[in-house]
Parts: sequence; structure tokens; C-alpha cells
Amino acid sequence: MPRLISSEIAGRIEELYGAPLAVLEAHAQGQPPGMLAALLAGYHDLAFAEQSVTFHRERLAQLVHPERQIGAHEVSHVLECARRLAEAVAVRDAQAKTVSAVLSSLGRVEGPEPSPAPACVAAPAVPAPPAVAASAAAAR
Repeated sequence: MPRLISSEIAGRIEELYGAPLAVLEAHAQGQPPGMLAALLAGYHDLAFAEQSVTFHRERLAQLVHPERQIGAHEVSHVLECARRLAEAVAVRDAQAKTVSAVLSSLGRVEGPEPSPAPACVAAPAVPAPPAVAASAAAAR
């Protein structure tokens, strides 16, 4: 049986959010769309693509079984199933790549260490010119 990438993705989502997938899905249903909802949607799309790969692989194996006769009519079914399998694999790989990249960018990080407050150096105050002297000079 092939390795399921969706299982790995589910584990990474659970690790990132610190809760089982079922709990996260229940929580996301009552929330506005956000990163968790996007990750869960990507996970479900990936799981569906994996199911599609499995289905088409098994169907192709049935169509080309050694005990089965392959005539002109069956060839078109074999080719169509092979095409669908190739599409399902491409979708699965694209979904896995996208969700993995997003998860990689969302790794838990520690907050920045607080830096000491910079010492404030007060600039010497410049006295304003007296209002009376300034208006008397302007009048002259």
C-alpha cells in the first residue's frame, strides 16, 4: 500500500495547532475563514485526490488483469482509466506540494526576545525668542 501523504499532513496540522484534527475541524466550523480553514480544506482536497489515485489504480489493475481478454473495445477503457490515473496523481502531487509549503511557512516560532529600551538622550531645549522683541523688530 502506498504511503498516504494526507496522513502526514494531518499530523503536521495537529502538531501546529496542538489539537486532534477532529477538534480542529469542529472549531473551524464556527469561525470565519482563516488559515486553519484553508489548511483543513487543503488536507481534504489532498485526501480526496489520494482516494482518486487509489480508485483509478485499482480499476486499471482490474482492466489489465492477466486473465481478462483485452479487445478493441477494452483498450479505450484502459486508456481512459490510465489518463484519469495520471490526472489524479498530478492533482495529488500539486495538492501535497502546496499544503506542505504552507505548513512549512507556518512553523511554530518563539516570540522575539525583548530588547533593552534604548537610552533616551534629551536634546537641549532651544529657548523661543520673546514674542514682544520679535514683534517690535518686525515693526521697525
